[in-house]
Amino acid sequence: MNSSIFLGLLEFMATLFIVAVGVLILLGIGVYLHDIRQTKSAILRNYPVIGHFRYGLEHMGEFLRQYFFAMDREEMPFNRAQRSWVYRAAKNLDNTVAFGSTINLNVPGTTLFVNCAYPVLDTDIAKTEPRRIGPYCRHPYDARSFFNISAMSYGALSKPALRALSRGAAQAGCWLNTGEGGLADVHLEGGCDVVFQIGTAKYGVRDLEGKLSDTKLREVAALQQVKMFELKLSQGAKPGKGGILPAEKVSEEIAKIRGIPAHQASISPNRHPEITNEQDLLDMLNHIREVTGKPVGFKVVIGGYRWLEKLLHEINRRGLESAPDFITLDSSDGGTGAAPMSLMDYVGLPIQESLPNVVDMLYKFGLRERIRIIAAGKLLNPSQVAWALCAGADFINNGRGFMFSLGCIQAMQCNKNTCPTGITTHDPKLQKGLVVEDKAARVAHYHRNLVHEVSTVAHSCGVQEPRDLRRQHCRIVQADGRIVPLDKLYPYPKRNGKPDTAGAANDA
Repeated sequence: MNSSIFLGLLEFMATLFIVAVGVLILLGIGVYLHDIRQTKSAILRNYPVIGHFRYGLEHMGEFLRQYFFAMDREEMPFNRAQRSWVYRAAKNLDNTVAFGSTINLNVPGTTLFVNCAYPVLDTDIAKTEPRRIGPYCRHPYDARSFFNISAMSYGALSKPALRALSRGAAQAGCWLNTGEGGLADVHLEGGCDVVFQIGTAKYGVRDLEGKLSDTKLREVAALQQVKMFELKLSQGAKPGKGGILPAEKVSEEIAKIRGIPAHQASISPNRHPEITNEQDLLDMLNHIREVTGKPVGFKVVIGGYRWLEKLLHEINRRGLESAPDFITLDSSDGGTGAAPMSLMDYVGLPIQESLPNVVDMLYKFGLRERIRIIAAGKLLNPSQVAWALCAGADFINNGRGFMFSLGCIQAMQCNKNTCPTGITTHDPKLQKGLVVEDKAARVAHYHRNLVHEVSTVAHSCGVQEPRDLRRQHCRIVQADGRIVPLDKLYPYPKRNGKPDTAGAANDA
């Protein structure tokens, strides 16, 4: 009995194998006939069937390099060492290393911090106090953290991702920027401080014609959680680029949040049509500040500096109250869901140049204490954040570091709705992998561990807290092998014949 069952099973499997081989042969013939007749691919026309392996391997190569072939510090835009630090910080795991550094300290541009002979003792550590933004506003903002969550819109990020960011930001005591897609319930539900970004399409604060609506501005400003308004002029990944939100993405919910007709394509201009010069920019900033009563600034990726000089001249002509309350400087290597490669790779200046230059311009025009500087663009590890503070930033914004804390694996599929971790997709099947409670805790852990390590760097340099870091506390490796102090590369502007270091402490 058992032998007959075995023979029957064996016969069935043999038949199944023959059928499978036959199907594969027929499929191969079909692919062959299709390949030799199509005219779009020369490879497939000359090498039918086997040519498909070339495209498959090319696609798989991206993932094979990430996991098997690339060294820890070789990948772009973020290498494995950078990602691993964030992952461990987000999980609140030990981030110490053994044996020795794996970083090549001879690479031009490498930042080295100058440790002090007498570092700060634990008993002398100072707490980083909130820093006020918008002293001339009816409702100034005393921002608690120097490290905050950068602009990422609902739509670009999923609901679970933003829920986790909102809750994590509240636990960490940092702000969350809405991005240009308007204010959604998920931005608010965690109870964190919120910065409302106004893009060129005025999503969330526009009238039926797409112009800025004072009524809607007041409605948003009436929310206690909304602390500031940021007018987006440009961003690092796509400076000077607008966009089209396809009709299929404009759901009833998105339409309500953004204030646009449902199921119709929506166009974002490549700049604010109302702003053609520095007078227009200041007029709009002051109008938003007057309507909302809250701090208002703008976000920009620097290309040239002449327009900024004109702006600062105009501010001094009008008076300190007319100045933007903050400027967010994005870097040319900033991130986005999708952008033309020509803009992402070759347009705009990196934050390593623009930040110290803009800070110096503010000193030159006597506006450094009036205008807060927020640095953005790939500043996700402690060394990068500490460098930005040395260069003169008051605050640092980061988006992709917080995405890594949510579980992002750098799959580079943000624009395809196929994000495997549920962060940048609206596919419910993929979103279910992102557990909000767990990821919110990781967001808070990442923030706290980064701030802790930046503080460790500051104490090693001999200052009591991170905001006391100055340019003399770090040095930059040059192409000729020399290691030059940052304050020699970018000397502080002189005031009354002496370098104005804005209260630098414990010159290293």
